This record gives sequence, structure tokens and C-alpha cells, in this order.
Amino acid sequence: MKLVNVEKSFAEKHYADLSSKPFFGGLVEYIVSGPVVAMVWEGKQVVATGRKIVGATNPLAAEPGTIRGDFAVDIGRNVIHGSDSVENARKEIALWFPEGIAEWRSNQHPWIYEA
Repeated sequence: MKLVNVEKSFAEKHYADLSSKPFFGGLVEYIVSGPVVAMVWEGKQVVATGRKIVGATNPLAAEPGTIRGDFAVDIGRNVIHGSDSVENARKEIALWFPEGIAEWRSNQHPWIYEA
């Protein structure tokens, strides 16, 4: 996890797959408007579980108790980004954490996860 100020060129690279969409400019301007907390989550089925925690892209459709359901109002200001696939997560981790991520395993790992 790290706190970063996102440069416009970096934001454009992060959202490159959305560059042809009419909301691209606003999306880029929003993410560069203040500091961002970038983090990597790991665990079993973490992308699917993470998507549930994050909530639906449209905050009005997001369930209460999700990040978007509790903290967002407009789709263009949905307060959080979450990778939609393991492949995209790998790309985004490489982009946001070029220095790599710290490897660590809790000593409680065997009590949480089956072998």
C-alpha cells in the first residue's frame, strides 16, 4: 500500500483501455485531483471477492456495505478502482508497483487457509 499523487500521463496509461470512451477525460481529471491510496490485495479468489467488497460500478446499484454503496453517489466519482481480472491485476500491479511488492506471510496462514 502506498499514497501517491498521480500524474496525468500515468492516469492516461492506467485507463488506456477506456481512452475511446466519452468519460475518459473526466476520469483522468478525477484520479489526478488528489492523492490516491494504491494497494495490492491477495488471497483466494481475491479478484472476485474484491469486486464484491468494492461494489457495482454504478454506485446507485451498489449494495449497502460495499465501498461504492457506502461512499459514492455518481458513477464518474465512484471513489475506488478494482481490477476486473487476474490478468488486469497483474498489469496494474506492475504499473503501480514497478519496485515490486513486499512478500510476507502471517504465521497464522495455515490456520486461515487449507493446504
